[in-house]
Amino acid sequence: MPRPLRIEYAGACYHLMSRGDGRERIFADDQDRAHFLRTLGEACTRSGWRVDAYCLMSNHFHAVVETAQPNLGAGMQWLLGTYTQRFNRRHRRWGHVFGGRYKAQLIDERSPSYLVQACNYVHLNPARSGLVPAGERLERYGWSSYPAYLRPALRSKWLRVERLLGEHGLQVDSAKARRELSRRMEELRAGESAAEQERLRSGWKIGAEDFADWLADKLARGGREGEQARERREVDEVLAERLVQAGLREFGWSATEVKRRQKGDAIKVMIARRVRSGTPMTRKWIADRLHMGSASYLSSLLSHDDSKL
Repeated sequence: MPRPLRIEYAGACYHLMSRGDGRERIFADDQDRAHFLRTLGEACTRSGWRVDAYCLMSNHFHAVVETAQPNLGAGMQWLLGTYTQRFNRRHRRWGHVFGGRYKAQLIDERSPSYLVQACNYVHLNPARSGLVPAGERLERYGWSSYPAYLRPALRSKWLRVERLLGEHGLQVDSAKARRELSRRMEELRAGESAAEQERLRSGWKIGAEDFADWLADKLARGGREGEQARERREVDEVLAERLVQAGLREFGWSATEVKRRQKGDAIKVMIARRVRSGTPMTRKWIADRLHMGSASYLSSLLSHDDSKL
């Protein structure tokens, strides 16, 4: 299976998660956790990242990160690779520490609610996993950024608290604001639903329904900046569908007309050629969308000279 690539652009914000190889532990003890946070801080310095939230569990970690430059892939390669070397050296072992590819969900930056949702999800992990029993305060779990939100002395330079506090409507980092944040988090903890958890953990984005549309416009304006990505398929479908609709309007076709026309109709071939040259969509997707039969048949049509259209 090909390596899934990432959507990268300057100012992108992600919810990141990576698990241990075979779901094994990535932290044997608190010293490993401290080493990981030190390595994360070094990655921030190297890459210009800002971290809004993190949580270290036994066999995985979560982080909400903003990248000032389109460098998520390079930064994560350094972070995971460097921690693996340090972990293996300390424990006199070799091999993988992390399993497979890390998960990177893009966070819709147009509304503050999506960043808040992502950070809340990360900070509630210890309670969700039973590491903070009912009756104990969420901040009792020390390997999360949440205690640092409530106690400034615990904050690392690379942890940005003002953004999340501001999005909560707490414009001043005061004792009163921190008490209010604690109250809200305990309230959220009591009311978090399984459906909400599933919505936040699944898919390639945390955002509005039209986020893919917005991304398509943004990346098109930026010259398709960054790497193509598996998660970007939805964005590319938006671009492809726009080309299809433009072609149908140009020739006055309805959806019914597309189905009625022959598979090899010259106008269908013309639209297919535009989609093929303007997007990375597969021949199968184009053939299905334009009712042109199999991908191999479409390929034979596209191999003809434009003069034969």
